[in-house]
Amino acid sequence: MTVPGPGGLVGPESVLGVFLIFCRVGGCLLVVPGFSSPRVPQQVRLLIAGAVSLAVAPLLLPLFQSRLAGQAPAETLAWIAAETLTGLTIGFLGRIFVVVLETVMNAAAVMVGFGGLPGAPVEGTDPVPAVEALILLTATALLFAADLHWELLRGLVESYARIPPGESLATPLMLTRIVDQVADAFALGLRITAPFVVYAVTVNLAAGFINKLTPTIPVYFVATPFVMVGGLLVLYHLAGEFMTQFLLGYAAWLRRG
Repeated sequence: MTVPGPGGLVGPESVLGVFLIFCRVGGCLLVVPGFSSPRVPQQVRLLIAGAVSLAVAPLLLPLFQSRLAGQAPAETLAWIAAETLTGLTIGFLGRIFVVVLETVMNAAAVMVGFGGLPGAPVEGTDPVPAVEALILLTATALLFAADLHWELLRGLVESYARIPPGESLATPLMLTRIVDQVADAFALGLRITAPFVVYAVTVNLAAGFINKLTPTIPVYFVATPFVMVGGLLVLYHLAGEFMTQFLLGYAAWLRRG
């Protein structure tokens, strides 16, 4: 049975094709940075995924319709699972950047004495240091300010050229991509936090020497405020640079896929 549509007839293959597009798009937006934040209501995420799926459907439906005609229900379920897994994999590869940034900034906050100052979580529900929450909020806002969310949607459309509909990623290839992404993201994270590591090692080494020279003075308690002020100064002077590095790394992944 077909029903009239704006451009002709809309059959069951078209409806199923749009749903399969929604599976990949929705799976990606479920875990990708920005859209997957608990601060974004679930209804809003659902509407965004539905709107994007309908927007790109005219471009992608020809890839589905010729292959969906007369498809068995078991094969349709396999397609739904494959498209959802593909979307989740793409979104997870992007989320690795935020997870790594959260990890290295948590370590940096502890190094400079801000680990005990709680802040509001941005990408999760567990409490995090205030400095880490500030950096994650800034990084998430910059992803949208730099229009990288449009680049993500472009990448989703182009993913059908590399991963045709109904074909899931092979497990070894998927694991290899995840491992490579984690390695690249941690290399980026180490470049971002290197100044904090150098600063923390230098300050704590100096405090240790002073404590040896004046054992009767609690140097670590006296030096803590100065260490924190120094950490804030490092953050003030380098925040723009390492946010730029983070955006460049994320954008490079979006371009190469």
